[in-house]
Amino acid sequence: MGAGWAGLAAAIGATQSGHQVTVLEASRTLGGRARTLAADVTHTLPDGSVPLLDNGQHILIGAYRETLKLMHLLGLDPEALLLRMPLTLLQPDGSGLRLPDWPQPWNLLAGVLGAKGWSWGDKQSLITAIRRWQRSHFQCSAAASVADICVGIRPRVMDSFIGPMCVSALNTPVQDASGQVFLTVLGDTLKAVNDQRTDSALAHPMSGVKHWSGSDMLLPKTDLSALLPDAAARWLGAQGAQLRLGERAPSPRWQAGHWYVGDAQFDAIVWATSPAHAVQALAEYAPQAPKNLGMYLERWLRPAQKLQFASIATVYAHAEGLVLPHPMLSLPDSPQAPAQCVFDRGQLGGPKGLMAFVVSAATDTAETTQALVLAQAQRALEPFLRGRRFTAVQTVVEKRATLACTPRQARPPQRIAPGLLACGDYLYAPYPSTLEGAVRSGLMAAMALDEADGFSWKE
Repeated sequence: MGAGWAGLAAAIGATQSGHQVTVLEASRTLGGRARTLAADVTHTLPDGSVPLLDNGQHILIGAYRETLKLMHLLGLDPEALLLRMPLTLLQPDGSGLRLPDWPQPWNLLAGVLGAKGWSWGDKQSLITAIRRWQRSHFQCSAAASVADICVGIRPRVMDSFIGPMCVSALNTPVQDASGQVFLTVLGDTLKAVNDQRTDSALAHPMSGVKHWSGSDMLLPKTDLSALLPDAAARWLGAQGAQLRLGERAPSPRWQAGHWYVGDAQFDAIVWATSPAHAVQALAEYAPQAPKNLGMYLERWLRPAQKLQFASIATVYAHAEGLVLPHPMLSLPDSPQAPAQCVFDRGQLGGPKGLMAFVVSAATDTAETTQALVLAQAQRALEPFLRGRRFTAVQTVVEKRATLACTPRQARPPQRIAPGLLACGDYLYAPYPSTLEGAVRSGLMAAMALDEADGFSWKE
């Protein structure tokens, strides 16, 4: 149920395990919250062309092992579709952190020591903190925020490195963000990507990217639908799976040892829609369900109904002939300058001069956000604009883009009831709402289909 990245990963994993799979998706476009928007002639560039835009600007990192493995399985070449660059968080004036393309951990040490605009005390404060986190095996109190675990780090480092990394990865400000989830992400970025563990539903090795570091930034050079969802649909179709798009399914029903969606009977259901839709559908069915099953549903719904979410806005703007010094730059942000980073889509396979400004944890309306970002862009990028002006192309706001990643937030379990599983980036507890979290959650759901303890009714 649902063909976002989590649902597609679950369908692929289940198909590999020998299950007969049907995918139901209410939209006519695959990918969920990481997809390409339909071409819209009301949003054009100055030359009249219609750019291909995504519903949000995404970034991957080298530590996204399962996502990269899934791409290989589908016959995709990550090196052709993703621009690899060592972790770079530079601001328009050139200050900030940029790791060299060296093996770990020397790249991190060299990057910190060579950070522009940081004093020796600034650099030492970050190195001390990283050593402390390593000694604790990247673990902290469940109640700790990112601000709590960063005590001792100098303000300049917090403003130009920790803050941008936290809000981009967790979509939550450092004062409110979960310290443990932040450390999990940071710990993964400090690992090499050629980890060949086998705790995966994918019967496919990851190859061809062994030189990538876990901290590498992987920027899509194609639209998001082409990055994975379209290839997933082709692969599933070739394996005999059914994909039914444009079909909003009703709430599931349990009857005589089977689950029903409408009149169709299934042995098991993996619910991979947005959490809001999952809550709505299951809450509608819970009062009608058999008593024991209703208890399962209510138990899952309690934490699911308490989840809090945050918005992300992407402002696409164009300045004729503009080329940034790097494909991505960090931006100093404030309430009047809300964008935390800008991506040069012209360097990522798009039209020259097209920029994507990302506002994590967005709170204003699309119109207000767009106006503030355009003014911010003119100021922050003036050295590169040379008198040119930005014109708005389109502003996209995903109101429930990610989970608000706060301390002690209880996430619903994967198993809802016998034969009924959930998957999605909001469930994979070690990670924030990311593409990797979605893929891992989907693969875990596929693996759970083969666990007899959750499906004893099949015996």
